[in-house]
Amino acid sequence: MEQNAAETPSPRVAVVLFLLKDKCVLLGRRRSSVGNSTFALPGGHLEFGESFEECAARELKEETGMEINKTELLTVTNNVFLEEPKPCHYVTVFLRATLADPEQMPQNLEPEKCYGWDWYDWDNLPNPLFLPLDKMVKSGFNPFPID
Repeated sequence: MEQNAAETPSPRVAVVLFLLKDKCVLLGRRRSSVGNSTFALPGGHLEFGESFEECAARELKEETGMEINKTELLTVTNNVFLEEPKPCHYVTVFLRATLADPEQMPQNLEPEKCYGWDWYDWDNLPNPLFLPLDKMVKSGFNPFPID
C-alpha cells in the first residue's frame, strides 16, 4: 500500500560532534520542538553535497564560534521520534574531535536554538539528555579514545 509523501515524513540526516576536552564533552541545552530543554551535542542537518566532517565543523562554528582539529567517525544511529509534536526520523552520524586551540571558549551564537554551552564531565553528565545521546550513554558507549 502506497502512502502519500505529504503524510509520511522522510528521514533526515543529522551530524553531531563529541567535542572532547580532558575528560569532558561539550553540551548545550536545546530550545527546539524536538527534545526541548534536553542536553545535546553540537550539530545539525547535513546539507546537500557536504561531507560529515564539513557539516560537523560548520555546525560547531555556527553554534559556538569554535574551530576543531581533524574529526573521526564514531558511529551512526537510527532515531524515530514519535512522541514529539511532529513525528520525525533522523539518521544521526556521530563524530569526535578536539579543539584546534584548547583555549577557545564556547559562545552561544544561536540563542533561539540553545540556552547555552558548557563542558560536562563524562562521568557526571547533566539530565535530561537528548534521546539519541541518552540511548548511547545508557548502552555504555564512551566517546573517548582508548589510551
